[in-house]
Amino acid sequence: MADVRVSEPHHCTAAEARAKVSTFEEMMSKYGVRADWRGNKAELKGTGVSGSIDIDATNCNVVVKLGLMARAMGVDPVKLEGSIRKRLQAAFQA
Repeated sequence: MADVRVSEPHHCTAAEARAKVSTFEEMMSKYGVRADWRGNKAELKGTGVSGSIDIDATNCNVVVKLGLMARAMGVDPVKLEGSIRKRLQAAFQA
């Protein structure tokens, strides 16, 4: 399994950060990945993909684990990391 890890700093409360991450969640849902939230942590699940989102006082940490199916479908971990980073940066700059 390939792991993609992205940590994006923020300057808002954890609740505000979670609200800002909703745009990232919308993008993930287009690929069949959903987030199951418990407080400020979410478990990510989808076909060939798992992971987590963890929001603390200063950072939003995203871990995406690509299984064999995702890699067989041609998901590039480097491109995925760039896409996640770009979307989180945009969310926290808004």
